[in-house]
Amino acid sequence: MNLFTNEIDGWDSWGRLYQSIPTFEPLIQSIFAKEKLPFTEIEHCTPGTNAVFKIGKYVIKIFAPAESGIDSTMDFTTELFAMRRAVQLGVSVPKLVASGEVEDKFLFSYLIMEYIDGTELNKINYTLTLADKIAIGHKLRKLTDRMNIPCVPFNDTDVIQDENRQKRWAKYPERFKKERKNYIKNYKFAEKVFVHGDLNGDNLLLADDHTIHIIDFADAVRAPLVYEQALIACELFKFDKAYMQGYFGCAPIEEITEICFNGLLIHDFGGDVIEQNICPSTELKNLDILREKIDLLLTNNE
Repeated sequence: MNLFTNEIDGWDSWGRLYQSIPTFEPLIQSIFAKEKLPFTEIEHCTPGTNAVFKIGKYVIKIFAPAESGIDSTMDFTTELFAMRRAVQLGVSVPKLVASGEVEDKFLFSYLIMEYIDGTELNKINYTLTLADKIAIGHKLRKLTDRMNIPCVPFNDTDVIQDENRQKRWAKYPERFKKERKNYIKNYKFAEKVFVHGDLNGDNLLLADDHTIHIIDFADAVRAPLVYEQALIACELFKFDKAYMQGYFGCAPIEEITEICFNGLLIHDFGGDVIEQNICPSTELKNLDILREKIDLLLTNNE
């Protein structure tokens, strides 16, 4: 008899279920029994793509099965690799307790981690002083400098050439899309390093003493450094002067503009990040306009 009884047939069906405690409770209870872990009340965690719940002092992440329309096999192996690597490099991440898969109505992969008592940065941003932000930016730079170094290949993602990573640019003007593709083809990007790939305000947890813990490595890839730094500047910091000072130090605006420009053009989330933090896609008739708008945002925040 299956413990997971609902139907999953595409993303919409998964989207309706992945935060449902009653739907996942029998499956989670069985996994905890298998791993010989104490099972207590299930609580929600910040939603993402996969099913994530808190159970006592643990967090379980159940990856979307293939029937959801998402191939999360690579997400699972990527996160497993990235978390183990982060620990070796002295980066604070949740302690991995167990990992595996369970064959039920669907094949589910899972990770169980120790719960970190911290708050997402985006939830306490408004409480932070300028000095706090500078210090956090500086601490984060030390952590990313440890992570953002060359490493062995750990998935098949090609951030520059993979055509499947172009969907977020579909709504942009035709001239912009053409110029973007030509620019990426001809630009000499730096060597590929390990990048977390999604350092946003949900994925940085701050402890009471402002220790930074990094979570959710499922989008990690090997990419030029600008891939990481552009998202940090535009999405995590939203060009905030204090954060930027802490992270980028005295780097000139021209240099940071180029980091953001080049990084966003190759980032899997770049098309969305631009619309959310820079301007509507309809305003970008060509690449020069994007560069000018980034430069203006950085200048106005000085």
